[in-house]
Amino acid sequence: MVLHARTLTLDPGRPQAGAVLVGGSRILAVGTREEVAALAPRARVIDHRDLILTPGLAEAHIHLVSYGFSLSELNLHGARSVSEVQARVAQRAMNTPAGTWIRGGGFLLSELGLNEYPAAAVLDEVSPHHPVLLYSRDLHLSWANSLALRLSGVTETTPDPEGGRIVRPLGTLLESASELVARARPIPSEAEYLAAAKAGADDLASRGYVSAHTMAFEPPEAPRALQTLATRGELPLRIWATLPHGRLGHARELGVGLNPGGLFQWGGVKFFADGALGSRTAWLHAPGFADGSGTGIALDSPDLIRELGAEALRLGLTPVTHAIGDRANTEVLDAYDALRPLAAEKGVRLRIEHAQHLRPEDIPRFRGLTASVQPIHLQADGAMIRHLLPHLTETSYAFRSLRDAGALLAFGSDAPVAPPEYRANFAAAVTRRDDEGELLAPGEALTQEDVLWAHTRGPALAAGWEDEGIIRPGARAAFTLWDRIGGNARALVL
Repeated sequence: MVLHARTLTLDPGRPQAGAVLVGGSRILAVGTREEVAALAPRARVIDHRDLILTPGLAEAHIHLVSYGFSLSELNLHGARSVSEVQARVAQRAMNTPAGTWIRGGGFLLSELGLNEYPAAAVLDEVSPHHPVLLYSRDLHLSWANSLALRLSGVTETTPDPEGGRIVRPLGTLLESASELVARARPIPSEAEYLAAAKAGADDLASRGYVSAHTMAFEPPEAPRALQTLATRGELPLRIWATLPHGRLGHARELGVGLNPGGLFQWGGVKFFADGALGSRTAWLHAPGFADGSGTGIALDSPDLIRELGAEALRLGLTPVTHAIGDRANTEVLDAYDALRPLAAEKGVRLRIEHAQHLRPEDIPRFRGLTASVQPIHLQADGAMIRHLLPHLTETSYAFRSLRDAGALLAFGSDAPVAPPEYRANFAAAVTRRDDEGELLAPGEALTQEDVLWAHTRGPALAAGWEDEGIIRPGARAAFTLWDRIGGNARALVL
């Protein structure tokens, strides 16, 4: 099969072409229409000459099965007041049998106009007969009503769990405290996990994506569902998956290292150095948050990251660490400095997820690392950064500086934290404008070509996939077709 299109290959040896020859799910040749026609004169020709063909889009950070579940849950993205949240919960309660859990998410405290954590009583007003559990957009904070708290056994005297906090008066749970309520919900069946996995994967494919890196903030049934879809031939994406460090001892039985050529691959081990900005749980150097709410919450210790990170590397897995606050990034970089020799020996690129708020002196230390970042979050975070972290505005979402320092950029969305919308990533990374129309560190802007690379070749290299994110002979025949770069797109996997 021959594809005719204006082709951007991302191959430095031949950046542009007019035709691509494909066979057996692999790219066989790239060149002008005449060159490719001479190689395969009888091949079927598909003419896309009015479109742009690029390597396929990759989503470098998503919780794929959770995203699939979220497509049918209560959506609170864009809610601008507590009363709007109440109205949406009340509407869902009217159409849901009493006693059935209502789960949703997507709100930000700042967008709701809240300076304090919300209480259960606010949700009780509109949903006294349904247990309600709502997650903030960053998933590091949850808001429960009294019935949900009662069913989970959480009271005023319940002690804070390790790595979390129960806010008093009751209603808000930070970090691991959310699990105290979440575990009281009915466990989804295997069929429900499979349906959510298929829904999330199909949604991504419909948006133009051909691959995704799914993160470990999910139950073990989630990646198992994706593995099942891959075995059945029902997975429309190539998946690079991470497992939580607590399951590292089960790596062999999970199939780590098996079937690296298939559509599902275990690739990383996930750590969390801290929480998130909106929930005030990002781990910060002094002076901390400008509103006086402290310096955040430290989660997995640097010693644990060093110890288990080395174990992961010996298995050929990539240490992958969530770090948002400037202190979290410093501590992870310190831990990674100890892991660099072993990573180099194993041919693995150490990886930091988010890398949102940085001290200037830490940026050069990203050289040789993957910075897996989500430009879409800049849009909602801009106002919060100016309010809570004014001293870090110039080094927040420091994409250009990280790239110039030698970091490999890989773009994603963190869905369901934000929708997997590549257009928003293009807009945020190129314009640096937030939802209020204000500029955030405009010197950190990238070009459209930079963003395309970070949404295609960057994630491929981060996963160790030399045959992905590039159009050259031998590469996977997985493309995205565009009317214009950053515009409408659709996947083309042959």
